[in-house]
Amino acid sequence: MTPTISLCMIVKNEEKVLGRCLESVQSIVNEIIVVDTGSTDSTLDVARKYTDKIYSFEWVNDFSAARNESIKHATSDYILILDADEYLDENADFEKDLLHSCDYYSFNINNQMELGMSFNHTAVRLFKRSLGLVYENRLHEHLNIIEDSSRFISGESSNLINHVGYADAKLLEDKKNNRNLPLMKLEVKEKPNAYNLYNMGQTYFGIGKYKEAAEYFKKAYPLSKDRVFLPELLTKLAYAVAELKQTEEALYILTDSVMLFPQETEMIYILGLVYQNAGYYRDSEACYRKCIELGDQGYYVTEGSGGYLAHLRLSELYEQHGRLEDSLSEVINVLNLKKNFIPGIQQYLKLFPKLKIKFNDFEDILTQIYLIENVDDLQLLLNNVYGARNPLLDYYLTRYSINAQPNIVATAKIYSKKYEEAKLLWTQIEDKEKENGKDLLLISILLSEDSFLEDIQQLFNLSNKEMKILNQIVTARSGKVVLTTKLENMLMEVCMYLIILEEFDRFQWLAEIMIGSKQEIRLRLSKLLSEYGFDELAIDLLIVVFENQPNNVEVVGTLGDLCLRNNYFEDAQLFYTKLLTVEPKYHSYERVLNYYEKVNDIEGVNNIKMEIKNKFPYSLESRTIN
Repeated sequence: MTPTISLCMIVKNEEKVLGRCLESVQSIVNEIIVVDTGSTDSTLDVARKYTDKIYSFEWVNDFSAARNESIKHATSDYILILDADEYLDENADFEKDLLHSCDYYSFNINNQMELGMSFNHTAVRLFKRSLGLVYENRLHEHLNIIEDSSRFISGESSNLINHVGYADAKLLEDKKNNRNLPLMKLEVKEKPNAYNLYNMGQTYFGIGKYKEAAEYFKKAYPLSKDRVFLPELLTKLAYAVAELKQTEEALYILTDSVMLFPQETEMIYILGLVYQNAGYYRDSEACYRKCIELGDQGYYVTEGSGGYLAHLRLSELYEQHGRLEDSLSEVINVLNLKKNFIPGIQQYLKLFPKLKIKFNDFEDILTQIYLIENVDDLQLLLNNVYGARNPLLDYYLTRYSINAQPNIVATAKIYSKKYEEAKLLWTQIEDKEKENGKDLLLISILLSEDSFLEDIQQLFNLSNKEMKILNQIVTARSGKVVLTTKLENMLMEVCMYLIILEEFDRFQWLAEIMIGSKQEIRLRLSKLLSEYGFDELAIDLLIVVFENQPNNVEVVGTLGDLCLRNNYFEDAQLFYTKLLTVEPKYHSYERVLNYYEKVNDIEGVNNIKMEIKNKFPYSLESRTIN
């Protein structure tokens, strides 16, 4: 005879999500029990459509108390626990699980977040009623099986639970600050055990208080060495201390932890991030490659850490080092694995102008990896094309005969180089959006047009002094220009779009004005030029800066990189040798290693690897040396 199942829930103001939850289980469970802790919306009306077993319970700041009240009313063989913002897949089948007659079952829970991302964790959600199990802990409540789990038979369910509660970041942050933190403080004060200390760290981690999070993770660690959550504890401890700029400690924790847990993808992924932020680029690349090899696996893993997220990180890493074709290959992998992943779409659009791909070829490639199958697909693409100020915006608006907002249409005309048409459209728009300030500034500089300056002043909140300077630039009046930091940043963005639009005469004119105002702008302009493949111009600008600042680490390193990328090997060697003198950090040694490998100097490779081994114990490169 098939065992029966009672669904036991606690709810409060869940009218928006409860229906989907109950709809997903009504054909699976034998009874539905809902305990309400004080709803003021239509939650109970929704619940009554599925069950008459609805009970009230006064909220006493204790999730376990509410959970135990709900299971008290169950009458079936097994008890299933779900939250209102969770639901089962359409093909959920519990009969297969229950054939094993386990005492309790762990479920894989997919937590959906913003931008189409998610992470998975496991939790016990189905257990035999006859065992008399109860919940404990005010927050992060759990069944009382942790201390004596050996006397129970455990199983793993083949069914997935979907959780949407992390998708609303603002609501989640409010819950963590206003509800979770006070409850967790009270719990850890009364019972400072491993689980509570770990969850206290989790709570602080979730609201970005990394100092406090690290303190509690460190307290929990010596008590948690046999606990299933240890990999996550170590990973988040390392992440927290890295956020506190304690990079060496983060690398110490993670490099040792990976030796203990070599199959934990998330841990290796976070190690890759820490390496990347610390300038250990080769090690970072190796970590992301290992993640892809492992796939999404481990106790705790963000969806894609072993797939599309790792490919995205590789794309960003390769872009950072001017390996644009490799970067493109990786971001195509991202979109092949997760079509509607917004950061992947944004990265692809970002690479388009840097690779100087012809418009038709670019559209052809995008069509192959991003099929527009419905209105939502088109809307998502348009949003991102607009955000990237990509010429495809005008193309898609026209192709699909979209009646877009006037500011979007006017913006589209600028980046498809229909400047006069764009000017006319902008003059017809009275209330201009703040997001379009940069578009108005760009069209003003392209056409030496001063009619939008008042709008620009308002949108950017410019002072009258800044306004006079901007007016002087736009109208090309002679005289010395003194740029504020705000104006410099605004004009740097204009310079980027002038390069993308291939308006090189206008770029040169604006660049000369900016350099005349502040010589230090040469460095920013040179980096911008190198990003878009104009290495010779970038080198010319940087040489002038180097002559005045021969010990500027960023200048020396960038010159070395540009020379190596363009096979000016003698110059690259000179700059890298200088770099080792002015900043003998890991990233300097890594650059020298890249140089020796590119010129096929085996002795140089071996010597620099030995130096890395002796000076940087947390580098994976050093650990490969016998």
